[in-house]
Amino acid sequence: MGAAEAVTEAATLRLRPILMTTGAMVLGALPLALARGAGAEARQPIGLVIVGGLLLGTVFTLFVIPTAYVLLTGRRRDAGKAAGKVLQQA
Repeated sequence: MGAAEAVTEAATLRLRPILMTTGAMVLGALPLALARGAGAEARQPIGLVIVGGLLLGTVFTLFVIPTAYVLLTGRRRDAGKAAGKVLQQA
């Protein structure tokens, strides 16, 4: 199984748990982010950081890291082939 197939299979298996965990945490932190009244100035920034960090982390988990893995695996394989050719010529 190649790297792209492995990433696709892993994404299929992990999508629902990742989205459910992120959704639960975001909904739990939403009252902090939308706080009104006394002390809201202190609570809103932490709520926004939690919500934004979770959403950004989810994007990285679902898209950026798998893409980087596929790209780096392909480069490593190409570098290994090139090194093997150099060793054979020596």
